Amino acid sequence: MTADPVLAPTREQLIHALYEAAELEHNLMCTYLYAAFSLKDGEAEGLSAEEAEAVKRWRRAILDVAIDEMGHLVAVWNITAAVGGSPGFGRGNFPLDPGYLPAGVVVKLAPFNRDVLQHFIHLERPRDSQEPDGESFRYERNFRRGSTRPRLTPMAFDYETVGEFYDMMEKALSFMADKLGEKALFCGDPALQLSEAELVLKGAKPVLCLKTALQACAAIITEGEGANDENQNSHFCRFRHIRDEYDALLAKNPDFTPAHPAAVNPVLRRPLAENRVWLEDENAAAIVDVANATYQTMLRLLGYAYVLPSPSAEKALTVDLGIDLMKVATLLGESAARRPAGPSHPDCNAGMSFTSLRDAAPFPPSAGARRFFAERMTELSKYAARLDENDQRCARAAGLLKALAARAQRFTEMTNEPPPALAPAPTNEPKPPPPTTKVDGLEVAEGETVQILYRGKLCIHSRFCVTGAPKVFLANVQGPWIHPDDMDAEELMAVSRECPSGAIQYRRKDGGREEQPPPVNLISVREAGPYAFRGDLTIDGEPFGYRATLCRCGASKNKPFCDGSHHDVGFSASGEPPTGDQTAMLAVRDGPLEVTPQLNGPLMVRGNLEVISGTGRMVARMTAARFCRCGQSNTKPFCDGTHAKVGFRSDV
Repeated sequence: MTADPVLAPTREQLIHALYEAAELEHNLMCTYLYAAFSLKDGEAEGLSAEEAEAVKRWRRAILDVAIDEMGHLVAVWNITAAVGGSPGFGRGNFPLDPGYLPAGVVVKLAPFNRDVLQHFIHLERPRDSQEPDGESFRYERNFRRGSTRPRLTPMAFDYETVGEFYDMMEKALSFMADKLGEKALFCGDPALQLSEAELVLKGAKPVLCLKTALQACAAIITEGEGANDENQNSHFCRFRHIRDEYDALLAKNPDFTPAHPAAVNPVLRRPLAENRVWLEDENAAAIVDVANATYQTMLRLLGYAYVLPSPSAEKALTVDLGIDLMKVATLLGESAARRPAGPSHPDCNAGMSFTSLRDAAPFPPSAGARRFFAERMTELSKYAARLDENDQRCARAAGLLKALAARAQRFTEMTNEPPPALAPAPTNEPKPPPPTTKVDGLEVAEGETVQILYRGKLCIHSRFCVTGAPKVFLANVQGPWIHPDDMDAEELMAVSRECPSGAIQYRRKDGGREEQPPPVNLISVREAGPYAFRGDLTIDGEPFGYRATLCRCGASKNKPFCDGSHHDVGFSASGEPPTGDQTAMLAVRDGPLEVTPQLNGPLMVRGNLEVISGTGRMVARMTAARFCRCGQSNTKPFCDGTHAKVGFRSDV
């Protein structure tokens, strides 16, 4: 155990330490991903059936740990932004030079094997653990960083375990909050942080005060770094469980080799040091090149997200593209680990090197930044299309990048212009009712800048309109009840977009952008109620818009739409279905969503879709599914064929 360091209690020193925390989480994430990429895939790659099942579990476990590290990284970024800093996205290239981190924290890229696994266990060990480091990761000499005297210049400090590092971070945050006051310490704009509105990660929670900052640190310790071994879901225990299975399989088969011989510290140019592998094979180097550029663009995007306020369509697009790029990097990283490194290393494969950019500072919000991302995504797609098309991983990566490049063109349509000025304060003079027409059940109310359309047959009385815009939508009145000019137009359109059924829609009269498809296609399962769809919807072959509520009780007289009959028939069905197996992140999360009601059967839905519970919990992600609408399936919300047994009937 090291002695407590002597630190200058300044905001600069705190931010300096947060930068090291970000680099630490970032480095661990990359090393875990590299090991996972190297693992073999099934019996076709030389494993027995039992070994293949075990290695499949290990890959999932290691990737889950890497995702946790990404969540930890976001938590550190959020703390940095909360105390007024700009989150750090840079890091040193692999392997890290001695002194960059404490002597006992050795970081390099290496394929999965028994020694590497022991290294992971050592990194994630609790403070009282005696787990040694992997043999090839032993540091050459012991040294101490930092100073024994307080300095104005920020200094690094030593720690034995990552848990100890975060313990010091908690103490520093508490000290600074006491010294400056919480409001003064946490002075950053919380709208610039990442939250669960943009990112489905445990660490994506805004840091607003000392309590939330300490909670973020405690979650990091509990989930892995420094967690005690009674927490069976900690990274430490997960890695030890893999070790136990590994040893058991080795006892059965001493020749068991679960991973491809990927390079230790691969590089794309002739190295100056001996502990790196130069990738001379051009096909392998081309794949690693695109993988690295994809990873670098992901970092650029996430950095840019931290200069954009929430909520923002630009921020949502930025984060979604960044996360989806990691899927591309995974495919290419796995491909690289299966290809020869080159003639100088005949028994060694290539591997993604996670090359870090010299300058990882976020771009300022601007048309130039948006143009950069649109161009860069096109470049990634162009280079990926040149890769080995016979390699399924490369082909899938190229297809995904092509789709992401098309989505990135939305950046070119966005602007930095401030929202329109608020409408002038209302006078006490009564306004004449707006011009209103009603034809074939469609009621149209004309405002000066926006036209409101209301189709009563679709309304499920969720009351978002009369509670969100009570001066516009007048409840329980005779005569005209929609007054579009009694509220700022932008706010009114935002309220209109909350109408889940699509009964309320709008048309702009000022030339501005109309309602856009959501960035993520969602199907929400309402408690004892309908399905709430959000997406670029086509229903029964007809374009419908972006919002709809569809019947799942089987009793609606306006099928496939909900008409509230679930209340009349006493329909009972949970809005919290169990989480399914199909929860892997989709490569693309938006796009057309086709809903086809099957005659006397379920709703057939095709397109990228995420099913969520009524409280927003993820249930499943998929690209096609059949949803029960007879109300009696035993696998709700999905169809199990019960409609045929109960004689469900529907014209549509």
